[in-house]
Amino acid sequence: MGEVTGLESWALSGTYLEACNCEAICPCRRIGGRPGGRSTYGICLGALSWAVERGRAGDVDLSDRRVVLVDRYDDDEPGSPWDVILFVDETADERQRQALEAIFLGRAGGTPLRQFPWAFKPSRLVDVRAAAIEIDHTPRRGWFRAGHDVEVRVTGTVADQEPVTCVIPGHHQRGEEIIADLTSTAAPIDFRLQGRCGYEATFAYSSD
Repeated sequence: MGEVTGLESWALSGTYLEACNCEAICPCRRIGGRPGGRSTYGICLGALSWAVERGRAGDVDLSDRRVVLVDRYDDDEPGSPWDVILFVDETADERQRQALEAIFLGRAGGTPLRQFPWAFKPSRLVDVRAAAIEIDHTPRRGWFRAGHDVEVRVTGTVADQEPVTCVIPGHHQRGEEIIADLTSTAAPIDFRLQGRCGYEATFAYSSD
């Protein structure tokens, strides 16, 4: 999606929760250090959330801001490009929104160009929308909501799992696979699913 020139050095850290239509444990993840593969059904539909606990882009404070993304991709489409809608915290001011948009779309370079599939390969941005984003990333009981369009809620855990990692928060740290219900009415990426896979972890991204 290309870099934005002129964005000063930045760093974000906090908590992450996602869910998609795959069966747990999501086959895209590394399980016991083994590389992942195709999604369960060949087409992935998902919703991802980040609660930024500490963050800054130059002199712009990004602490306590929230971001949600919904996605769709087809394993059999050449390059499997992601279609994405990015929801940015409506309580952020204009400079904060611009910085969050640049970072989470990969335009600001750094960590996302190694960890966000929609950033490190050709993908299609459907829209960027400001929304009232609510997030509770309490381990094993988390949930998040973006306006009236997106909702994810953890409903259970996965017993006896091997170490599981996901590229988006980073394979360098372990997270936990969970079970979740997920809904999106954010056309054209819409779905309503129950008892599918989810993943929770911490994250730390930067321009370095």
